[in-house]
Amino acid sequence: MITDAQIERWLREDVGHHDVTNQVPGETTGELVAKEAGTVAGLEAAAAVFAFIGATVTDRLEAGTRVDAGDELLAVEGEARDVLRGERVAVNLAGHASGIATRTNRAVAEARTESDDVRIAATRKTTPGLRGLEKRAVVAGGGDTHRLDLSHMVMVKDNHIAEMGLEGAVEHFRERASFATKLDVEVETVEDAPRAAEAGADIVLLDNMSPAETREAVSLLAEYEGVLAEASGGITLEAVADYAAAGVDVISMGSLTHSAPSLDLSFQTASD
Repeated sequence: MITDAQIERWLREDVGHHDVTNQVPGETTGELVAKEAGTVAGLEAAAAVFAFIGATVTDRLEAGTRVDAGDELLAVEGEARDVLRGERVAVNLAGHASGIATRTNRAVAEARTESDDVRIAATRKTTPGLRGLEKRAVVAGGGDTHRLDLSHMVMVKDNHIAEMGLEGAVEHFRERASFATKLDVEVETVEDAPRAAEAGADIVLLDNMSPAETREAVSLLAEYEGVLAEASGGITLEAVADYAAAGVDVISMGSLTHSAPSLDLSFQTASD
């Protein structure tokens, strides 16, 4: 949920205490327009910004809509001062989210060349304060949010294993987690994949393995019914199809959120 407190912080950061630039009289209309093709997201946040300052959003596209250069994404009307004050925050949010949705959609398309079942998932490598916006953008692009925060799933990572050993770490967290909480165990070698499954992992994360190593690990995990295989670790858009072909259930990519360029958008007004 986007809260009024979030919107107020965003606007305070941009408007400051003495905004002369947008002291424009009269009424106006405006539209948010795509300057390049992509998948849109973040328009609910943009609309919430305009609503907070008193402007009225008269039309907007649904998240996940594919657009071409020149397409209108959102239309707004109201006092010129209010519309102009909300413009930059709204454009930044929508552009950032749409860039994530576009990158995610590209990754999904690459995966679908090899598998209709593999999920493209985000990670917790999100911008502080914008995780909700970014995770919704991943969904708009056809991806999976993965865990939204630390409470959604236990991930047994390399640092945990270094401290307690693989089996010891899995046992330690299994004793403390709810029956409804899944355990995702990170392994760095093919040989450790079945060890993690045997120890009680619900998901085995194959970290920084090549597609060939990933395929081998997936074959070893096949005998463990219900255990999912997840590939992660620096996977690029160009490599997605190779990992999908390796047979994993999930491909997790931090780059969906931390490296997606903003979609180029423009806000144009026209006075009544």
